Amino acid sequence: MTVWDRPEPPTRPAPLDRERIVAAAVALADEGGLDAVSLRKVAARLNAGPMRLYGYIATKEELFDLMLDEVYAEILPEERPGDWREALGTLAHRTRQAALRHEWLADLLGGRPALGPNGLAVAEATLSALDGLADIDTVMRAVETVSAYFTGAIRREIANLRAERATGLSKHDWQRASGPRLTKLLATGGFPALTKAVYDGTDVDAETTFTTGLDWVLDAVAARLSPPRG
Repeated sequence: MTVWDRPEPPTRPAPLDRERIVAAAVALADEGGLDAVSLRKVAARLNAGPMRLYGYIATKEELFDLMLDEVYAEILPEERPGDWREALGTLAHRTRQAALRHEWLADLLGGRPALGPNGLAVAEATLSALDGLADIDTVMRAVETVSAYFTGAIRREIANLRAERATGLSKHDWQRASGPRLTKLLATGGFPALTKAVYDGTDVDAETTFTTGLDWVLDAVAARLSPPRG
């Protein structure tokens, strides 16, 4: 039986429910990441005894499942997508936006399928937009391919944000600090492709990088979904 199927115990002696527990856990994670979340810390924030929480949630993993589903409510499209490309693009962008609000989300993406009501609603909205375009296996691979792209891209972006906070150096600060050593290495002539990338490449922001990569992936998916010309 999943945490969503298990009934909640009575709220006496003090008001307590899974909604309040999850809200407290999300607040803790937003402040300090998943390492800041434990049943003891959540209980303390709610002024409740830790043992009381076990009537609602059996393990920390169940709590993470509930937190993930809470954020899926933010990812769920507000309107029915117009077509499959909009559906997958919306899923990618809304997931990225949610991860920028809740950086810990990046640590939970790509794991087990989300079985909470909001996670299932997101999956249904996405798959229904591709219904009838190809056989179900092709549709599933298309969704998995786009998901693999934005999961990796989001994790990289969040990792960079964390590195900036840990070192106190922005991306451009780090580039300036690393510049002399990199310039010396490139001057050896041993890295011609890298030299071209450094000196001739365009430096773009994270959102532009994300959107460009997503468009390329969606173009590749479109080629698989389109029937062969004959």
